[in-house]
Amino acid sequence: MLAGFLSDRKSISFGGCFTQSYFYFLSGCTEFILFAVMSYDRYVAICSPLQYPTIMTSSLCVRLVILSWVGGFLLILPSTVLKVGLPYCGPNVIDHFFCDSAPLLHLACADIHIIELLDFLSSLVLLISSLSLTVVSYVYVISTILKIPSGQGQRKAFATCASHFIVVSMGYGISIFVYVHLSQKSSLHLNKILFILSSVLTPLLNPFIFSLWNETMKDALKDSLAKGWNFLKGMRSK
Repeated sequence: MLAGFLSDRKSISFGGCFTQSYFYFLSGCTEFILFAVMSYDRYVAICSPLQYPTIMTSSLCVRLVILSWVGGFLLILPSTVLKVGLPYCGPNVIDHFFCDSAPLLHLACADIHIIELLDFLSSLVLLISSLSLTVVSYVYVISTILKIPSGQGQRKAFATCASHFIVVSMGYGISIFVYVHLSQKSSLHLNKILFILSSVLTPLLNPFIFSLWNETMKDALKDSLAKGWNFLKGMRSK
């Protein structure tokens, strides 16, 4: 996709287009499953802090990550196989920045209702199930935070979850609006704008969102700025 942005010739092969589409949705599905895993991690950290090291072991974390990737692989594969088998007739111009599902289906010369239904069900199962797990986890987390007697303790506990909560809200809000509807041929131009928000702006903001709520990152940033300022002062004095 980035190569297409930078090159004058905006073209991609048939196989390359479906490869791009598959890995985009594979990464997206895995990310939403990981959102649910992260919410469970925050639940254990806030609600059972003394048991956290024994519950969230390294082996469990590795297994959860592997299951997230396997779940994304299995969820996206059937729909992709069906899309590859569709007949496509020209003009082969994709009305998007990359090979998204809706623009590809828009080029097919066949009945796509079954594939649209499959995409809808896959998106519904993924987003609603992972969102439900995330919401349940945060209900317990928020109820536990409200029971903390000191205001400082509440702020510290909230800071532990705030960055994840912000990223989850942006990710689910945009994706549910774009992908959880039966007909994918409508509102393609609006989807392009939302794609920029979900695939460009959100990843750009993620490092800042996670870093600014992390006390260790704040201290490291302050230390780096102080060293940079001292270096500039030393250069000026010379």
